Amino acid sequence: MLRTSLKSKMAAPSGKKFPDFLRLKVLARDDLTSLLDQMPGRKDLVIDTDLMKPLDRIANVSVLKQRGVDKIFKFDNSLKSMQGCEQRIYLVRPRMTTMKSIADHINSDKNINFQRKYNIIFVPRKLHTAVSVLEYEGVMGYVTLSELRLDFIPLDKDVLSLELPEFFKTFYLESDQTWIHTVAKSLVRLQALMGEIGHVHCIGKGAKMTNDVMNYLMDRSSSDQDFSRHEIGSLILIDRDVDYVTPLCSQLTYEGLLDETFGIKCGTIEFGPEVTGKQQTAKLLLNSDDQIFEDVRNRHFSNVLGYLSSKAKSLQQDFDKRHDLKSVGDMKDFVANELRRLKEQKAVLSHHIGACEQILGKKTKGGFEDYLQTEHSLLEGTSVRDNVSYIEELIFKQDNMLKTLKLICLLSLTQNGITPSTYKSLKTQYLQSHGFEQLVTFSNLKSLGILTEQEAGSQAATPLNKVTSGVAAMTRRSTFKSLCKKLSLIPKSEDIDLKNPTDMSYVFSGAYTPLSCKLVEQVLTRGGFTGMEEITKYLPGGVHTENHVKASKENISSSKDKTGKSARQDRPVSKVVLVYFLGGCTHSEIAALRFLGKLKGYVFIIATTAIINSATMLESVMERPPI
Repeated sequence: MLRTSLKSKMAAPSGKKFPDFLRLKVLARDDLTSLLDQMPGRKDLVIDTDLMKPLDRIANVSVLKQRGVDKIFKFDNSLKSMQGCEQRIYLVRPRMTTMKSIADHINSDKNINFQRKYNIIFVPRKLHTAVSVLEYEGVMGYVTLSELRLDFIPLDKDVLSLELPEFFKTFYLESDQTWIHTVAKSLVRLQALMGEIGHVHCIGKGAKMTNDVMNYLMDRSSSDQDFSRHEIGSLILIDRDVDYVTPLCSQLTYEGLLDETFGIKCGTIEFGPEVTGKQQTAKLLLNSDDQIFEDVRNRHFSNVLGYLSSKAKSLQQDFDKRHDLKSVGDMKDFVANELRRLKEQKAVLSHHIGACEQILGKKTKGGFEDYLQTEHSLLEGTSVRDNVSYIEELIFKQDNMLKTLKLICLLSLTQNGITPSTYKSLKTQYLQSHGFEQLVTFSNLKSLGILTEQEAGSQAATPLNKVTSGVAAMTRRSTFKSLCKKLSLIPKSEDIDLKNPTDMSYVFSGAYTPLSCKLVEQVLTRGGFTGMEEITKYLPGGVHTENHVKASKENISSSKDKTGKSARQDRPVSKVVLVYFLGGCTHSEIAALRFLGKLKGYVFIIATTAIINSATMLESVMERPPI
């Protein structure tokens, strides 16, 4: 009875649809083609490596060919005096090292007297630091500079990404605020298409900065904005440094495991021969258009292979129906309409089953269950000494350096830092096992507040991701434990139904509810941060709320307070909620928010600077990350 009522609650609200983000893709493609048209005739296109896949999402090769693109090259430092078209366009990020390489290309052409026109298209914007390199190298007179304001890439009907993974390192580690403008601009452009967002809630320093810049840009362009529509009801901006624990946890949903095992880049995954069973690789676009993937993407992995097996049997039955066809007309109709669809589904199903087998094979090796048990124990704050011994064992075995580093970071985050003696011991052993250049990694993680050493002599609580002080005992009450208690992040029941979940914690086998997603739930339930003072005091960067919904004239005239004066009433706004992660979000968080949306009747749109996992987040700040 309880399960039936839950399912009825989880039914998507009637009339609620996802906004149409196809317009974003069309705008980006139009901007690109317009820039290409500014250099008429044949030209070569040199594309930054990390822009290849995002560009493929907005414009395929045929579109580029129609605009006179002759050859497409991946940007490479060795690309110098190569013969080619007399026009070359660089589509690149505004990095200083990239500008130095382009200058070398131009000077190399000059040395052999090869005449060529050059156009540098900066994505998403031109930066003074990049231009200054071109000036210093003496090539500014040979190039034309343009900008391609590539904002959101729609990865799915409910996922938007800037595909800007460097945001995490530059903002949180280097305190470089350059990309805040890009994030704010993406929101301004989105509101130009869909109307002003009704309510804005900021969690963290970067979130508040983004909101301030967004308001400034909106004020400057207010004459062009449509403030009467609120297609997106609420915006929740959340900094990654508010919750470092969640991305460090092992993902256990199917899509999360696909990302951690094979790597999903810009919504695309590539399977090798071990999955396809053939010599060639297979590329799949992972989105809701693939019905098989849509059915399993958010499931706990333990429920995926069984579903795929039943789907294979059902598909075989559909194939067998052709034997029951009696007339030639029925056979022709089957071949024309059904056979191709069934073959495509069979191929996709085969790839997903092969991927599951590979994931299972890797999880059954290398003591994954012991690793997961240690991870969950760290989250619960139990058996700390045993957990430290397990980490030391992984170091002695020279196990995967990222896996070991994840556990050390989780130990620090869940205990508000590691005691000096334990910190020194783990650090020394790790450096001896994986190289002393990892001293830089430890320094970077300390600056981020992910891996810190406790300071003796003070017991004052500090924010979740900052260096804390306290007594020598590691089992004392930590900020993370306080948040777990106040937000019920660690479910009390050990018997979690992973097939029919009732809580967002299912994404981590019921061991932990993502803090970021729990904060989103609280903000929506309370309509802001009122009554959350005992929670927000532990969050770095502070919180902020703004209401952009103006009262209508009808509401003002019909609503009177006790003095007879007009009382302001807010318009009801859409239950479409945009959750914007600054510094990246994981597939586990996306799955948790989708579940919350079904449970509470919200339509969640997840926006992010990039899709990340524990490996990509740590690698971005590591010295000599593993190959």
